Amino acid sequence: MSKTILTIDDSPSVRQLVAMTLSNAGYQVIEACDGADGLAKATGNRVNAVITDLNMPIMNGLDFIRKYRAHPSSAGVPIIFLTTESDDSLKAEAKAAGATGWLVKPFKQDQMLAIMRKVVGA
Repeated sequence: MSKTILTIDDSPSVRQLVAMTLSNAGYQVIEACDGADGLAKATGNRVNAVITDLNMPIMNGLDFIRKYRAHPSSAGVPIIFLTTESDDSLKAEAKAAGATGWLVKPFKQDQMLAIMRKVVGA
């Protein structure tokens, strides 16, 4: 059974690239357009990992992580930040909120797949 990854980004082109990268590697992908949409989909579906942007309208990635981590279904689910930001204090804040890892845009597809294999397996 393949693993399900939720990707949250307000950019349709980024979501499409992430979804294509993951689905071509055999993962099931659920897409969300912002943190609020992502929270509804993360708590309404069984997901094996989440890849989220930081800067989004309605609910940003940090707020998403805080709210999702407060929900019982988030236990053991790795969350990877995919963002243009690379500030160390932001990374520390994300880790404190419950993020598992950090990937800077633009990302390399093989790098994303290596991270996914590490956190959820093939």
